[in-house]
Amino acid sequence: MSGTDGAHSTATATRPALVIFDCDGVLIDSEPISLARLTAGLNRIGVDIDVETVRARFAGTSMTSIMAAIEAQTGIVAPEGFVAEVKADTLAAFDRDLEAMTGIAEAVRALPVATCVASSSDPVRLRHSLTLTGLLPLFEGRVFSSSEVARGKPFPDLFLHAAAIMGVAPGACVVIEDSVPGVTAARAAGMRVLGFSGGGHWAHDRSGADLLEAGAERVLTAHADLPAALGMAIGG
Repeated sequence: MSGTDGAHSTATATRPALVIFDCDGVLIDSEPISLARLTAGLNRIGVDIDVETVRARFAGTSMTSIMAAIEAQTGIVAPEGFVAEVKADTLAAFDRDLEAMTGIAEAVRALPVATCVASSSDPVRLRHSLTLTGLLPLFEGRVFSSSEVARGKPFPDLFLHAAAIMGVAPGACVVIEDSVPGVTAARAAGMRVLGFSGGGHWAHDRSGADLLEAGAERVLTAHADLPAALGMAIGG
């Protein structure tokens, strides 16, 4: 087993009714690409920041929240069209390099409960990413974006919205997240949350200590461990 237990780990025999997946860094190995393109864009408009700082501060956060934080922290206001330019640059890089996380399709198919996606990405990027990686058919009609709610992660709005549309109580949901804002949002929604540190942006430290500190029950480094971590036998 390649998961990492932490202080927040809780044993439960109750099978969740819904598993909610974040997309970037959980379903697709997109974060190294998107963080690099965002960093390059910020550098172009005069923000002195490196990719590791961008990862630590902004992974799992919507572009709206990121740009508000950049303005508050540096006083630099992005020029008109900047966000659209970064998004286009990122999508072009996805076309060249994006891949699904190893084992994710098999893990999702093995889960005998409902699943959906709830992501900070905008709907165009979400659909593009899931189509490129062949994962969209696994979640068709069950993909939710932060653009559908008033507040993105770390607020609980998106996860609560997804659960409501899926017709499942928050307490019967488990969220799979790779970022502190995502874990924080899931906990604020009253949901269980498992961390995932198998993506390229976690190569520096697979322990996921920040995710455990934020409230994840445990951290997985491989999707093959997901059914067992949820207390589900394969095909069970």
